[in-house]
Amino acid sequence: MKFKLTKSEKNWVLYDVGNSAFTMLMSTILPIYFNSLAEGAGLTSVEYMAYWGYAASITTLIVAILGPIFGTLADTKGFKKPIFLTALTVGAIGCISLGLAKQWLLFLVVYVISKVGYSSSLIFYDAMLPDVTEEDRTDRVSSMGFAWGYIGSCIPFVLCLLVVLGHDKIGLTMGAAMLVAFLITTLWWVGMSLPLIKNYKQKYYVEKPKNAVKESFKRLGHTFKNVQKEKKIFIFLLAFFFYIDGVYTIIDMATAYGSALGLDSTGLLLALLLTQIIAFPCALLFGRLTQKIASEKLIMVCIVAYTGIAVFAMFLTSQVQFWILAVLVGMFQGGIQALSRSYFTKIIPANQSGEYFGLYDICGKGAAFVGTFLVGAVSQVTGSVNKGVGAIAVLFVLGMILFRVAVKQENVKRM
Repeated sequence: MKFKLTKSEKNWVLYDVGNSAFTMLMSTILPIYFNSLAEGAGLTSVEYMAYWGYAASITTLIVAILGPIFGTLADTKGFKKPIFLTALTVGAIGCISLGLAKQWLLFLVVYVISKVGYSSSLIFYDAMLPDVTEEDRTDRVSSMGFAWGYIGSCIPFVLCLLVVLGHDKIGLTMGAAMLVAFLITTLWWVGMSLPLIKNYKQKYYVEKPKNAVKESFKRLGHTFKNVQKEKKIFIFLLAFFFYIDGVYTIIDMATAYGSALGLDSTGLLLALLLTQIIAFPCALLFGRLTQKIASEKLIMVCIVAYTGIAVFAMFLTSQVQFWILAVLVGMFQGGIQALSRSYFTKIIPANQSGEYFGLYDICGKGAAFVGTFLVGAVSQVTGSVNKGVGAIAVLFVLGMILFRVAVKQENVKRM
């Protein structure tokens, strides 16, 4: 039987198509552009890699602090869409502003602001999933969001790539070409967000109290207490903290890593474009497999695969190896992200999705604080970016062990 998306589900998926363009630009062209700014200022490749990692860490730390607070507030009736729109606006304005920042330190500051807006919008977007679909459809819908996001992001990315790589032929400076790339990405992101902004209805919520902000802090305190009592949620979040940390660190640092190794920039960008193309059918495949195989088993397969990917990346020295790495990441990236999101959706209260996804974001994008800092710090201490990246494998192993415990807790509860 063919799986068809409802109108609400389609509008929700379109936001993945839009925001994925931002992710693609930030993880591919942007690190290479920052590398040129850093080199112009006399920074070494190790310093460049470290500062880029520190900026990513600061971003995720800010989101980790703000996420649960605004996530809890967003659960209040009528609040989720406005807060989502505010975060989107901050991210979009920041994205355009990156084209105007020409000094490396200023560029990193604007990058942090833009990434905070983007990452915050994803908290509320993820929390909308229970509102737009039913529980038995969450695995498939979540997978379709990531799948169409991967393939959809290729359209603006190819346009950006043509402008940036061919800037000399069309009479633009590199700085002007990057500004055009930021404009293309922002317009695509905002344009794809409009159907969700226009039609989204908050189905699950708590009633608006007299003081919504004060009440949100009280509910957040209750949520922390409940998470500690709910062992299945608590242990899953710990597991997620470690294994998704490695995933996001690889996404955020892939191009920076290749650039630090001195690999060809064009080759890096094309390899990461291939990652998106491969991720599209693979994410859909994982979604279909949930009809026959439990999502927790598929998540475990992805964690094991990523452990191998991290070990392989530690010995990466050539362009061909980077292409192999890109293919392997594409095969499992969508699966582990989509199934983790839908699995979490099924084990939390629907009317508290905002506050719970605020915690989810602490353990997700907030966790990348550890991974990116680890890569930057190990790279500086050892003088080797390979060893810095290799340290990520430890995070996957810890995540694997804790996830097995979380699944056992869930199985005990079902008995």
